[in-house]
Amino acid sequence: MLNSSVVRTQRRNPRPLSLGEMDCLEPKTKNNLTGKLLLVASLLILAVIVISQSSSFTSPSAFSQREEGVTHVLVTGGAGYIGSHAALRLLRDSYRVTIVDNLSRGNLGAVKTLQRLFPQTGRLQFIYADLGDPIAVEKIFSENAFDAVMHFAAVAYVGESTLYPLKYYHNITSNTLGVLEAMARHKVKKLIYSSTCATYGEPEKMPITEDTPQVPINPYGKAKKMAEDMILDFSKNSDMAVMILRYFNVIGSDPGGRLGEAPRPELREQGRISGACFDAARGFIPGLQVKGTDYKTSDGTCIRDYIDVTDLVDAHVKALEKAQPRKVGIYNVGTGKGRSVKEFVEACKKATGVEIKVDFLPRRPGDYAEVYSDPTKILKDLNWTARFTNLQDSLQVAWRWQKIHPHGYASY
Repeated sequence: MLNSSVVRTQRRNPRPLSLGEMDCLEPKTKNNLTGKLLLVASLLILAVIVISQSSSFTSPSAFSQREEGVTHVLVTGGAGYIGSHAALRLLRDSYRVTIVDNLSRGNLGAVKTLQRLFPQTGRLQFIYADLGDPIAVEKIFSENAFDAVMHFAAVAYVGESTLYPLKYYHNITSNTLGVLEAMARHKVKKLIYSSTCATYGEPEKMPITEDTPQVPINPYGKAKKMAEDMILDFSKNSDMAVMILRYFNVIGSDPGGRLGEAPRPELREQGRISGACFDAARGFIPGLQVKGTDYKTSDGTCIRDYIDVTDLVDAHVKALEKAQPRKVGIYNVGTGKGRSVKEFVEACKKATGVEIKVDFLPRRPGDYAEVYSDPTKILKDLNWTARFTNLQDSLQVAWRWQKIHPHGYASY
């Protein structure tokens, strides 16, 4: 019935169609048609513009494909103190760098500094992600073509590890396993692993060589040794090139004044002695607390091997250059000379020009009396030796950055 009704209506109002009739349309109809044509034309123009401007979305990024002559390095924990300095050195040496960091210990300001220094396309990218998230880790490796991994990401305070041991085993050991599995799945063939002298514990003989038995005495050292063991076991049936660097107490900062050490305020009590010295010199804390004065050392305080961060990242780059398939290199990274905490405090006073108040307290759980390295092997194999060995000079370089950035990267 509906169709017949339509037919009858059409018969009562015949409108023969012809090309000439277009000129006789009513003004309202004509305007509607013109508007529709203009809308279609506008949409077509807009589509062309969007397509032309979005070519970067449809074409592979520089980070997702391998390029002849360019080494793409994933730097985990690259927003942290050591990781950011390593990223700076890699970028300066024309490596392509991807930083992954969850910013729980790192600083976005360090990443922004690197981005300002190296703004060119395909040089540096930052990915905010947690290595404890397997979905995020898989996405990172599936979307990027890495040639090597420098694995710095870790919580790294001895005292804190004794309070929250499970946090350390999860963050260090478990997360390293996740990175290693992703590397295996995606055929990333080089790993430079950031380890620590804490894996040795408190050896009977000094200096420490790479053959010194590893008997860690705190959860931090134990978690790092477990991660090392996993890497070594995996490497036995793999063609991966592995370098494990066990370094000692890190100090200093970028000589160019671009990066520095900026621990979060809530972590200052657990942090490095250099950070505490600078906080005391600036009046942020009433004085410096030296924990333990009854060790069997020359002045009763702990003895440590203090390595400048610039030397440390140089060792990482040399390790990357020398890494060979199916081989594992294990190296101590230190100066070969031990300095007591009291010596360190005196050097800090001279570097800052401030008479820092010092309080002497009982020992901290998990600490050991004396640790310093024998760097013979790394000199022989990698032609590396520490160059910045003057304690006061290293602290002065770091102090300059601290004075310019009294609130860390928040000062920018």
